[in-house]
Amino acid sequence: MKSGGGMSPEEARRQSLNECGGVEQTRERGREQEPGWWTGTLPQDMRYALRGFWRNPAFAIPVIITLALGIGATTAVFSVVDRILFRELPYAHAEHIVSVGLVQSLGQEEFMSGGFYFDWFDNQRPFEAISSLGDMLHACDLVEDNPQQLNCIPAQAGFLPLLGISPVIGRNFSPDEDRPNGPRVALISYGVWLDHYNHDPHILNRLINLDGKPTRIIGVLPKGFELPTVETPDVLLPMKLDRADQNNVNGGFGQPMRTFARLKSGVSIPQAKAEMEPLFLHTLQTFVPPPLRTGIHLSIRSLRDRETQGVQLAAWVLLCAVLAVLLITCANVAGLMMARSTAREREKAIRSALGASRGQLIRQSLTEALLLSLAGAAAGLALAEGLLRGFIAIAPASIPFLGKASLDLRVALFTVAISLLCGAFFGVAPALERPRSIALEARAGNFGRHAILRRGLVAGQIACSMILLSGAGLLVRSFQNIEEQNLGLRTKGVVTAQIALPQFRYNTGQEQMDFYLRAEAALRRMPGIRAVTITDSVPPGGWQSGFRLSDLATEDNPHPTPGEGGTVVSRSVTPDYFRALDIPVVRGRGFSEEDRTSTQSLVILSRLMATRLFPGRDPVGKSVRMIAIDPINGPRFTVVGVVDDVKNSGLTEQNKPEIYLLRRNVADDWSGRAPIIVIDSVLPADTVMPWVRSQMASLDPTVPVEIKTLNWTISSLASRPRFETALLGFFAFIGLVIAVVGLYGVIAFLATQRTKEIGIRMALGASRLDILRLILREGVLLVALGGAVGLVAAFALSRLLKSLLYGVSPHDPLSFVTVTFLLALVALAATLIPARTAMKVEPVKALRYE
Repeated sequence: MKSGGGMSPEEARRQSLNECGGVEQTRERGREQEPGWWTGTLPQDMRYALRGFWRNPAFAIPVIITLALGIGATTAVFSVVDRILFRELPYAHAEHIVSVGLVQSLGQEEFMSGGFYFDWFDNQRPFEAISSLGDMLHACDLVEDNPQQLNCIPAQAGFLPLLGISPVIGRNFSPDEDRPNGPRVALISYGVWLDHYNHDPHILNRLINLDGKPTRIIGVLPKGFELPTVETPDVLLPMKLDRADQNNVNGGFGQPMRTFARLKSGVSIPQAKAEMEPLFLHTLQTFVPPPLRTGIHLSIRSLRDRETQGVQLAAWVLLCAVLAVLLITCANVAGLMMARSTAREREKAIRSALGASRGQLIRQSLTEALLLSLAGAAAGLALAEGLLRGFIAIAPASIPFLGKASLDLRVALFTVAISLLCGAFFGVAPALERPRSIALEARAGNFGRHAILRRGLVAGQIACSMILLSGAGLLVRSFQNIEEQNLGLRTKGVVTAQIALPQFRYNTGQEQMDFYLRAEAALRRMPGIRAVTITDSVPPGGWQSGFRLSDLATEDNPHPTPGEGGTVVSRSVTPDYFRALDIPVVRGRGFSEEDRTSTQSLVILSRLMATRLFPGRDPVGKSVRMIAIDPINGPRFTVVGVVDDVKNSGLTEQNKPEIYLLRRNVADDWSGRAPIIVIDSVLPADTVMPWVRSQMASLDPTVPVEIKTLNWTISSLASRPRFETALLGFFAFIGLVIAVVGLYGVIAFLATQRTKEIGIRMALGASRLDILRLILREGVLLVALGGAVGLVAAFALSRLLKSLLYGVSPHDPLSFVTVTFLLALVALAATLIPARTAMKVEPVKALRYE
């Protein structure tokens, strides 16, 4: 056709070749139509990429290090949050298992009572199975040649089958063993079998002395077995619920327990809750006294929600933070890749002119990006292992599943996946760039086509850094408030000792009281002791007794409205309690030693409690009456004093009203939870603690004693906010460093590309200060743009942190101003370095550039 259009045959052939490409290009296009064509060229592309990295280590090494930081941090955090948020729980079809029970204002977890458990068991419809577990672990004594105190808990025979768990050896409880007065049998944990019995293969049917009674071992629980309450039992015992006796136990409520159920196929949690609501209302009207009904509601929730209820938000925050670090990393490497692509523009143009197709150039660019990302992933896995060990070392015990976190195959596959995504992210822009023939005419590429994209990537990195720094700043301020708050009590020099007496040897309140009184007298005789007291709990957190404020009646308010006034902390203490913790008495008096032998029931109120019960009046000498169980003849207490408020609901919750009951020398006052002995000494705790242990051993060498300092206890309460603050701060620091390096790189590259322009400006009279301002303007604009976008985003997202903050608003101005100043200062320093280099350029050398 071209020949027919008036062209000579030679000219027509030349133009046709120009339009269709050369012979090699045509052959390449033909090969690309064959299936799997790319596998033949992949080794060649990889060799070419590796040679390029070897020739230019100044590019490859920083990229791999940057990727290792981002991928390693992401992998370490994913290995932690995966078990909290995503990984299947270690039970068969765990998504169908739910926690069932009642929830009241005094607690956050479901509870069940034997008084109405059987009513639910017989009449429920949404569950294919329902079973119960004891309400908490309790100490039990293994009395053998090598005595040991273990954690025991009773469970129904149907409990393990409901979870889909079978013993590794032996069998589960039989129905006969789970009946009242059935044979004494037990399932032991894998750890007890390994550590105490040295993996004895003949452990089955062995008789052991548990709490002074012969008990037969019928099975061993699987390795790592945990209850749905995230507790690890040493011994599982049959529950042996007596259906007929439940109305006579615990004031008619029956035995306390935790209940779990398996949903029928096709039944959702909302459907199950709707079906159980009539049964719940029947229970409320039948079993719960009217004063206690207010604030009680039905709860059915998944096992994951129950086990991770307090850490899900923190896990999501940490995951989002580390993904932001990964995004900064990919943006940074993308900028480096584009800079390298610009520098190699002439090389690509030459390869294209020599016959390389566009597909070959795209494959080569993507191959280089993926090789870099996989190298970064390999280095990141090694870094992740170290980070994960560090996370576990500083993490609090209250974070579930963290101890089981590891870099297993699932985590490794995740690492490979994110490395490939990173490679695709930062490799796509250079890969899609079309070589230009004009590049053959210059010795360096033109940066203009990538300038806007690189600037956008840097601004995005600055924005992400601003978000991370803002979150970290808020958490730092919050943690500072936690550490510096006034607890209202003395902690320095205070030691606590908790002693769990074996029930089979101290099975009456009188025997327990005699032991603790002897222990109190022995400890008071030690040198340097200021005060010794015994209490059932110690502030500011941990277990403590409580009830509703409306359960107390006064002369002014004999019939309080049920459910009003919130909850009250109750503590049973001996007279030296307020002296040991240096809690000042602000009105009336404290308890005296003479009061311990009195028949009168005495109480001391906290300042907040006195204000609630006796507003505007002096409570000393007044009486209060407990009406929760018996509104008419409930026990009456006389108020003898008022003390200052102390922190009593953990470190981050508002204080609750508190009432202190005198622990008298009466057997009934010493039954129940194992008391805690509090010792205040002028001597260092390291000196006092061995003395305490030796004194307890002199009274009974077989009794286990758990000794802590109060400072350690309080520090452990702050461990979760400390952990969250440390991790988010660490990620914010990494993100800031990577973003600032990216900012430095783009400004330095811009300055280099404008070398000739700088020479011309200086030749025309521009001063070195003008050049400094010219380059600084680029950096300041990027920081301002990224900082403004990041500040707006951080301000909007910070409300998600509200439940993690204490004493600071999610929109705290000081935090945002401080973070903005810090980012601006660091970014300015990163911009100033290449700007100063540019201002020192000699005009003559600059004009000769390129």
